[in-house]
Amino acid sequence: MSASRWLACAAFSVFCVLKISSLDTFVAAVYEHAVILPSNTLLPVSPSEALALMNQNLDLLEGAIVSAAKQGAHIIVTPEDGIYGMRFTRDTIYPYLEDIPDPQVNWIPCDNANRFGYTPVQERLSCLAKNNSIYVVANMGDKKPCNTSDPQCPPDGRFQYNTNVVFDSLGKLVARYHKQNLFMGEEQFNAPVEPEFVTFNTPFGKFGIFTCFDILFHDPAITLVTEYQVDTILFPTAWMDVLPHLAAIEFHSAWAMGMGVNFLAANIHHPSKRMTGSGIYAPDSPRAFHYDRKTQEGKLLLSQLDSHPRHSVVNWTSYASSIEAPSTGNQEFQSIAFFDEFTFVELKGITGNYTVCQNDLCCHLSYQMSEKRADEVYALGAFDGLHTVEGQYYLQICTLLKCKTTNLRTCGSSVDTASTRFEMFSLSGTFGTQYVFPEVLLSEVKLAPGEFQVSSDGRLFSLKPTSGPVLTVTLFGRLYGKDWTSNASSDLITHSLMIIMLIVTPIIHYLC
Repeated sequence: MSASRWLACAAFSVFCVLKISSLDTFVAAVYEHAVILPSNTLLPVSPSEALALMNQNLDLLEGAIVSAAKQGAHIIVTPEDGIYGMRFTRDTIYPYLEDIPDPQVNWIPCDNANRFGYTPVQERLSCLAKNNSIYVVANMGDKKPCNTSDPQCPPDGRFQYNTNVVFDSLGKLVARYHKQNLFMGEEQFNAPVEPEFVTFNTPFGKFGIFTCFDILFHDPAITLVTEYQVDTILFPTAWMDVLPHLAAIEFHSAWAMGMGVNFLAANIHHPSKRMTGSGIYAPDSPRAFHYDRKTQEGKLLLSQLDSHPRHSVVNWTSYASSIEAPSTGNQEFQSIAFFDEFTFVELKGITGNYTVCQNDLCCHLSYQMSEKRADEVYALGAFDGLHTVEGQYYLQICTLLKCKTTNLRTCGSSVDTASTRFEMFSLSGTFGTQYVFPEVLLSEVKLAPGEFQVSSDGRLFSLKPTSGPVLTVTLFGRLYGKDWTSNASSDLITHSLMIIMLIVTPIIHYLC
């Protein structure tokens, strides 16, 4: 065989190998896990007691992993706190922690369990991945000793991290991520000194990973998409619903659409704490989602996704800036949504065009209801300011929402049922950010896949009459550069802290 012919054959063989090893689509799975919680205790349990509880949860996770693999899933995501539960202090969580090495060590715990000390949880996760030929994503605790002479080292001489791990289909540890944005009440954990931007490549795309409360901040979430160009985000979470704008399936599906990535969200299932809502979301539409506050069982979801999803660029202020605000003559009023004071106008007719403004944000709405009911009130609201309750982050929000009662003071209060359907809607705003997340939520906390679209000029509009009554149609904008601006007065901050102590503190151990 001539040299030129040999080179041609070799090149063709390499092409074929690359073609086979690269998949245009993949099957994703997420598991909403009804976690078995530890007993309340002020003292640490023994390592054997801790492992016994974790194995109970791992038994349930194993059932989901095996089932997903049998149905052809390439990867499965399980929830934050899914292995050991919640309700910990810094000392009581310690028996549940393992030393998780940097993935660069090239380690398959299933084959070499004792290489990094006592690591039974990592060994079991690795074997589940290897024996079922599936990528396994789980959340657990990492411990790292440090020298107390170092000013960054905690007084007890160790760092403790809320940690996501990923094992590939051979059982190899390929990713480790330490949660950056700890939610209030996560005093058992430390945040890493610098945000970690964790990615890994697979035959079915490039993946990034972060955890729960991280989604509301720039790093690592936004950077993984804009700079590291990931195709899919993996998102273990322990998320409690906050209506009207932060129900799990509502906001997570909106983030996927706004950022143009696949988003695999696995939530804890704890209905009494409003912890439910998992999904497999593509940029164009949710592919599978689950929201259930009536039963106690976990739920496995599977769906096929594009390995490299496409995303169109949106100028979020283009349309809204080009139209004149109509003279409606409607009286504005103030009301509270999740502790933020919105400016609202009531929608008084079965059809209409409305504008409401707050600071630099003006929101425009055109709509037609199927009927104008006397027992339901809808309003158009705008918020442009610094949110200061469970975290400090700057928001610009345009929202059409159902008020809890016919009393306008209840506009923005949590409500999860409605009776009014809309024939059409079109919502836009003069946003000062490119990071806007479009939400449509129907009665009983249901999504509306295929029923709406976002245009390149920044309009969120319906494609057909809504399939159910509307809870909210929202454009949720984040201005990351203004997160630490002192736009909130000291009185407002003090008031917010009082609210936290009176209302939020009893539930902080359950949210993100």
